[in-house]
Amino acid sequence: MAAFLITAFIKIFIVFNLILLTAAYLTWLERKLIARLQVRLGPNRVGPFGLLQPIADAIKLFCKEDILPARANRFVYTLAPMVSLIPAVVAFAVIPFGDSVQVLGYKVDLVITDVNIGVLYVLAITSLGVYGLVLAGWASNSKYALLGALRASAQMISYELSLGLSVIGVLILAGSLSLVDIVRAQERVWFILLQPLGFLIFLTCGVAETNRAPFDLPEAETELVAGFHVEYSSMKFAMFFMAEYVNMVTVSAMAATLFLGGWHGPLLPPVAWFMLKVFAFLFLFIWMRATLPRLRYDQLMRFGWKVLLPLALLNILVTGLVVGLQA
Repeated sequence: MAAFLITAFIKIFIVFNLILLTAAYLTWLERKLIARLQVRLGPNRVGPFGLLQPIADAIKLFCKEDILPARANRFVYTLAPMVSLIPAVVAFAVIPFGDSVQVLGYKVDLVITDVNIGVLYVLAITSLGVYGLVLAGWASNSKYALLGALRASAQMISYELSLGLSVIGVLILAGSLSLVDIVRAQERVWFILLQPLGFLIFLTCGVAETNRAPFDLPEAETELVAGFHVEYSSMKFAMFFMAEYVNMVTVSAMAATLFLGGWHGPLLPPVAWFMLKVFAFLFLFIWMRATLPRLRYDQLMRFGWKVLLPLALLNILVTGLVVGLQA
């Protein structure tokens, strides 16, 4: 029992710090990649190749004045950034990043905990992040922030529906809700080959869920003065910023797990394959931000309800028929 608790604590400590470090340096990577795509240099002043820029940004945010708007709800205003960040981090509790390994004679599963409803857990936990946005907009006592929060919540709830439906085909093929079982079911064939439509729907909804371009309407600077977090500063703003990037990592990890075989791959260690697949999705996130224009809000909502939702339902119908006929 003691060995189990120690192992669990070590895994939680490593995963938690790795996620936060990845989110921090994802900002550096994004600025560097976008600069290269736009024929610029990007961060190059703080440290070699600008590698210390995320640390400098963190120090700056820690030192900035923490402003509380007049007549804002102090408790809810302070709670909202935590409500956005915590679910994004906690979702990693069930995402496997490798197969089992032997450490000092003990078998260690490279996942914090394997539950038989892992997919439902991730969908349920990540859906709580919308409350942080709504609470931030309402508690700020600002019309711009409230409008941004309402727009964000409508977008996220709309695309969460198609996101959840897009993975049902994978669940039918794997016969399990456990993310570990889903990865093991892809030992021979990755589900992206069997569920190409489901993969495209999941990827599109994942971009919209993380409020990234071209679906970054909740943070449309020219329209809403930065949206729901316009009244936030210092580390409270940084927590919203971190939540967005942690959510990007979460969506990338889920896409790699559900559709690209998770840790499966030749030659390289399983953990290396998982990290490479996650990085590939993160690169795609950044590439889209550098190249695609922002949609209008009516286009975004129409695309979610009139295109993605029917396609997700069609994918479930076709997958169910094919699996049923083969049974």
